[in-house]
Amino acid sequence: VQLVESGGGLVQPGGSLRLSCVASGFPFSFSTYHMSWYRQAPGKERELVATIYSNGLTSNYADSVKGRFTISRDNSKNMLALQMNSLKPEDTAVYYCKAASSLQSVQYWGQGTRVTVSS
Repeated sequence: VQLVESGGGLVQPGGSLRLSCVASGFPFSFSTYHMSWYRQAPGKERELVATIYSNGLTSNYADSVKGRFTISRDNSKNMLALQMNSLKPEDTAVYYCKAASSLQSVQYWGQGTRVTVSS
């Protein structure tokens, strides 16, 4: 099982980035997993950023990113994305994707991709 994130980098405040997470090797169809983005800033605990449920119709966001970030999934490509707009320095963190099975009590994490928002 693998979750591979990409798309991180250095961006100026107010800028945009699009993160991607590609899944492979899952024992069940990608469409049966609830997918989430988390982030961990230096010296802070990992926090939930956004979740999109297996049906692809329902998503939730942390208050700090509502209206700026959009989570999406493409089940045909086993891909999760996070469009991040109007980035702020406080968005600086390592971003991780997580898959949580809707069929069994198991979850998987990616290795993370670093986002730095700085002028």
